[in-house]
Amino acid sequence: MKRGISMGVLLGLLCVSSVAMAQEGVSYGRGQGWSVLSGQTLGNGTALVGQVGWPGLSLGLLHGATNKFDIGGKLSFNYGREGIVTSVVPGLKLQAWLRLMLLESSRVNLGLSFAPGPFFYFYERYTDVGLSLPIALTVGIPVGSALMLNVGLDVPFYVIFGSGGGPVFPILVGGGLEYFVDRNLAVTFNVRMGPSIFPYDDFRYRGRARFTMEAMFGIAYRL
Repeated sequence: MKRGISMGVLLGLLCVSSVAMAQEGVSYGRGQGWSVLSGQTLGNGTALVGQVGWPGLSLGLLHGATNKFDIGGKLSFNYGREGIVTSVVPGLKLQAWLRLMLLESSRVNLGLSFAPGPFFYFYERYTDVGLSLPIALTVGIPVGSALMLNVGLDVPFYVIFGSGGGPVFPILVGGGLEYFVDRNLAVTFNVRMGPSIFPYDDFRYRGRARFTMEAMFGIAYRL
């Protein structure tokens, strides 16, 4: 009788341990449960995001409106016009910031982002005024509890107003990572590159395509 009770207790402990290990494994696979670069959203709370690199400096505020939707805004001070590597010119950009998580599992997540807003680039004798309408599709891959990788396709479409302006179609691909120092702080790096396609002859570039790159280091802090 005692032996039967002991075996029952042992089996019960094994079951509890198995459930705990399974839960720990899921948590381990999902990283810290939030992200600002991958397809995963904040879920809840608010995050401050800062990035620096090419084409400039960006400061953002992001709020988890629901478990699958983030809303916020960002301000960018650029020294490269929309990432075109041959165009060094000061600029200012103000954008809304919307992120929607389309899919999430313990191994992968998929998200869509949209960040519309006006921009201004200040040349010596004139100012370019335009509207940015970038859309991006990103796949996130959790690697343990401290690292989130991402790969993505960005189409940061924009329009320049006025004489000599028009629509521009950048098509950028690349990857990035977020390293979580703790539950609320992440160090980030993101890179995208590809051509910016001009459907017209822009007098600034004298061609129909220009190599474009975005390479940004940053910090994200969840409040």
